[in-house]
Amino acid sequence: MNATTFALTAGLALGLAVPPVAAHSEARLLVDVETGKVLTEQNAGAPWYPASVTKLMTTYVTLRAMQGGQISRDTVFVVSPRAVAQQPSKMGFKTGTRVTVDNALKMMLVHSANDMAIVLAEGVSGSIDNFTVAMNVEAQRLGMTQTNYVNPNGLPDDQQITSARDLAILARALIRDFPDYDGYWHIPAIRLGRKIYHNTNKLIDAYAGSDGMKTGFICASGYNLVATASRNGKRLIAVILGAKSDMARAADAADLFERGFSGGAAGSWWLSPSAPATVEAVQPVAGTPPDLHDEVCPERGHRRTPTEEAIRATSSLGDLPPALDLRAAPTNVLTAGLTARVAPIDVYTGPARPPGWTPSAGQGKKAAAAESAAAAKSEKPAKPGKSSNPGARSKPAVAPKPAPAHDAPSSDAPGEDR
Repeated sequence: MNATTFALTAGLALGLAVPPVAAHSEARLLVDVETGKVLTEQNAGAPWYPASVTKLMTTYVTLRAMQGGQISRDTVFVVSPRAVAQQPSKMGFKTGTRVTVDNALKMMLVHSANDMAIVLAEGVSGSIDNFTVAMNVEAQRLGMTQTNYVNPNGLPDDQQITSARDLAILARALIRDFPDYDGYWHIPAIRLGRKIYHNTNKLIDAYAGSDGMKTGFICASGYNLVATASRNGKRLIAVILGAKSDMARAADAADLFERGFSGGAAGSWWLSPSAPATVEAVQPVAGTPPDLHDEVCPERGHRRTPTEEAIRATSSLGDLPPALDLRAAPTNVLTAGLTARVAPIDVYTGPARPPGWTPSAGQGKKAAAAESAAAAKSEKPAKPGKSSNPGARSKPAVAPKPAPAHDAPSSDAPGEDR
């Protein structure tokens, strides 16, 4: 079933009209976390390709398994061939490398690592197919009526669809259902050996009060962002879908937050009386998600542009190049360096380290490779996707599949989802 068929089927099932979705539109939504009240919205019910904000549902399903006792933070999962085969952004570990759930979540949410999303999916549910079933079950249970998942990382697929409405519902559920894990989605940076990976959500470093959650980008979706921020006891969720640049999505979210925290002081027009009372009341719009490829990635035609993470990987310690510096953003509410004094969170491969552990200079990808080789020698051949924790509901992972044919990257342009 392609995106058009899925959208038409969903629309008919809901008894909705099926208007076209304007390719030049952008979706925006601002919601109060506590009450679910919609403060403003634009195209919030329109279908959209989620890209890497998909990983918020991957996180939700993983945390549900942790909360239910099937796994723990220290459960160890194994990197499978299918995880290795994922397009960037990724950590790039070799097959057989062991990673704890805690470290995999941090790598996935901070660096948007597509391979870690696969590791979590296979570890939690035994296969990608089983995990995506769980993702869709949770989406329906939460009332995300426009959402359909076919993979856990958001890489391009016409059937992977959501909306700003559904993403705000998911963000509220993460905050409400997992208060003890709130720290996962506002880590400024992680460190693996000598390498530092900064959070793809630049608002954390550039907007005072920002405390989550996740970015996403493929050419078809444009630049997506699910962000949260807190001020004076109020916490808001901003969803931006289809922005034309990394800076634009950050600036748009910051502007929404400023107006939300000021109570719409920028003008009564902003708080529209026609806005739905709550996020659940946002009217779903049936249709085909807009394909923004020609707008967002025109310089490469149907080839992919380099990811933010690929650019960052070529710079010292993961520092962002000047071209991506938020200080050039067209808004006066953004700054830079808010987290400069916050030490990166150390991540590693292998089993959980004891309290007080500090990394050695060699703990990084070389150490991960050594850990993978040692595991292969000391154990029977690793069964990809099977947890070393007997309490985890893991089964052998399915064989790796080739990269999606839709909008696939060229050999000199890495895949993108951030």
